[in-house]
Amino acid sequence: MLPIMFLNPAEKYFKKLKDKQLKKKYESALIEIRTDPDCGNHKTGDLAGIWGYDVYHNGVNYEIAYYLAENDKGEIVVVIMAGTRENFWDAIKKYIK
Repeated sequence: MLPIMFLNPAEKYFKKLKDKQLKKKYESALIEIRTDPDCGNHKTGDLAGIWGYDVYHNGVNYEIAYYLAENDKGEIVVVIMAGTRENFWDAIKKYIK
């Protein structure tokens, strides 16, 4: 299982999250990503190198955006942002710039 690191937007989102069921779904998704980083959808174009993972809860589609990086100990999963799908990828583009 790969280690995981959260960038500021993801860290803030997970700290503010109150819904316990949604939190558990995110935790399960993060475990799956750490176990098999290729389980998400690879983005193309100006988002090349970023992976997206869908989480469904109460009829709402949530996303996790992440990429793989290397540190001195090996490969690591870096979670960029998480949140509802609405305007999610536009927010990622703004954050990257």
